[in-house]
Amino acid sequence: MFQVTIVGRPNVGKSTLFNRLCGFRKSIVGDEPGITRDRIYGSVRWNDKSISFLDTGGLIPDTREVIPEQILNQATTALSESQLVLIVVDGRAGITPLDELLLPMLRKSGKPVWTVVNKIDTPALEMNAASFYQFGTERVFAVSAEHGPGTADLLDAIAERIPAEPLEPEAKEEEEIAVAVVGRPNVGKSSLVNCLLGFERSIVTDVPGTTRDSVDTLIVHDGVQYRIIDTAGIRRKGKPEGVAEKISVVMAQKSLEKADVALLLLDAEEGVTKQDAGIGGYASDSGCSVIIVLNKWDLVEKDTNTLQTFTESIHRRMKYLQYAPIVSVSALTGQRVPRLFDVIRQAHEARHVRIPTGMLNNMFVPDLEKDLAIQDPNKNLGIRYITQARTNPPTFVVFVAGRERLHFSTERHLVNRLREQFGFFATPVRIQQRLKPPKTSKRKDPKK
Repeated sequence: MFQVTIVGRPNVGKSTLFNRLCGFRKSIVGDEPGITRDRIYGSVRWNDKSISFLDTGGLIPDTREVIPEQILNQATTALSESQLVLIVVDGRAGITPLDELLLPMLRKSGKPVWTVVNKIDTPALEMNAASFYQFGTERVFAVSAEHGPGTADLLDAIAERIPAEPLEPEAKEEEEIAVAVVGRPNVGKSSLVNCLLGFERSIVTDVPGTTRDSVDTLIVHDGVQYRIIDTAGIRRKGKPEGVAEKISVVMAQKSLEKADVALLLLDAEEGVTKQDAGIGGYASDSGCSVIIVLNKWDLVEKDTNTLQTFTESIHRRMKYLQYAPIVSVSALTGQRVPRLFDVIRQAHEARHVRIPTGMLNNMFVPDLEKDLAIQDPNKNLGIRYITQARTNPPTFVVFVAGRERLHFSTERHLVNRLREQFGFFATPVRIQQRLKPPKTSKRKDPKK
């Protein structure tokens, strides 16, 4: 696919332009400089041409600060992958020394460069774009990324540059497993993502909150396609600082809702915290399968009972995630990280298990009634019928014999027995109850 990389100094509207060109909001946008840090990919179909856009962080050449330097490295990688580069500038601010510093780096890449003069929100500001012709780039476009004018012309010009695509039979869409890596700040999410991918995709520093956007990357492992999503660290409610960080937390939660499997990362050195338990609650409520990953396991002093002690502590703090398997890894050394692919695949398969209705009602329910009768001979299960309404996650509809809901302990026992008999590895099981409808009083017609 024809790839276009968007670069520029901080706060000129690169992410706003990226979202406008892609047609949806993927990069976080705000007034705070330096919000985007990692490479963010998006694509659009325009004039029967496929275009891939790549958003980068604000560039500051020759910096020695850790995060800006890593952003520069990410942008350099992006330039090597692209067929066209758009340097975005601020039409209201005019040419700045930092804009001019970026040009030699872009020319050195050997890729064609176009100048996009942003923030031309009114016709009166269009003359501001004229001064940028002195950059000597191939083309200059005046746009308003916020409101849209000029962006369609830019897309037209990019599409014209792309060779006609040969007609090919429509390829079968390959199934992928979406995996969201979540956790509180600085537990090693980006390090784990880079280790899973086998290359440095996300910026890694000791600074908490380095990742802000949800960064997703496709990888094929043993013939299975995975979409690995690196998310921002989720802080406690009320703790996020700044609009950008608050938005990044919301995007991390949305990534959970779209994911098939969540890797809930814990810091093995620090143990389970209240914050971890809260994030575990988000993961459980989202409906995705959950795998608890104990990172930094190489730094823990261990004996024969260490993992069992951690497991008991996790289950004590996260009772709602008793079904989640626990895998100890080291993202730094790669210890047991490849094993995660097998666990993820097993969890994904369990999400799509469907139990025949006949098996549920002819075998499972009678066995469940016997089981409960042994525990309490006077207790009536009160289930007329069970059917599996959907998979992903497995959801069962229980038709209750009476007009009162099953007691929560009975529902919990039902879920536990479903797990014992049918597995549902690492996967939440949902129960929906249907009560017996109320009686309708039959009134006599006075005319009869």
